Amino acid sequence: MSDTIARTPVLYLSHGAPPLADDRVWTRELAGIGARLDKPTAILIVSAHWEAAPLTLAATQTVPLVYDFWGFPERYYQVEYAAPGAPELADQVRKLLHSPATPVYDDPDRGLDHGAYVPLKEMYPDADIPVLQVSMPTLDPLKLYEVGRKLAPLRDQGVLIVGSGFTTHNLSGLNMSRDAGHTPPAWSKEFDDWAERALAEQDVDALIDFLHKAPAATIAHPRTEHFAPLFVTLGAAEHELDKADSVIEGFWYGLSKRSWQIG
Repeated sequence: MSDTIARTPVLYLSHGAPPLADDRVWTRELAGIGARLDKPTAILIVSAHWEAAPLTLAATQTVPLVYDFWGFPERYYQVEYAAPGAPELADQVRKLLHSPATPVYDDPDRGLDHGAYVPLKEMYPDADIPVLQVSMPTLDPLKLYEVGRKLAPLRDQGVLIVGSGFTTHNLSGLNMSRDAGHTPPAWSKEFDDWAERALAEQDVDALIDFLHKAPAATIAHPRTEHFAPLFVTLGAAEHELDKADSVIEGFWYGLSKRSWQIG
């Protein structure tokens, strides 16, 4: 019997806020992704909620979560996700990314933030897969794409690479007083439609230049940190963009929750 591990797909997830856990549709969609994928040997996740330069690796052992949100009911601050640390994966990441010009740092006390644990708790509720969170050292799409390219060999070892953001993210347009599935504002729908088409056409150049090419880009992303993780995903899937599939579609309180699996 062969011990060869099939190349693991990569994901870009719109991760939602802590109340995602109360959304029966979205939680079912995320659980479905986890059920369809072969169980990864480890998960490497890049979240919109951690920018640190130089590139930094979070704790390689289980430490408390980072509840990096405010104004929610107390029960959201009681959530736990005690996934194992991934020290071996961290060693591999250092080897792939470290150079004199681009050092890799460690933050041994930093736990997973909600961009990481909110979707993973729905996908892998047993919390039995080692998880390593990696910071975004920049929001420059080209540089993040290159980070993804360098991390791509991990896929051949069963590592699931996840970029966790939000396909549209303008909190001033978030209206939680209405039903979660209400008709989205025009800017959110237009950007979502454009992003779907651009990836389906494998137009990486347009995606990288989204601030100039996409409709309503600066409204959909007043700051770009929630779209930025997509570029790590794209880099890690550089030669397989023809296999991109929208695994989650639709809107959540007006924001696009579109998520892609590639490979």
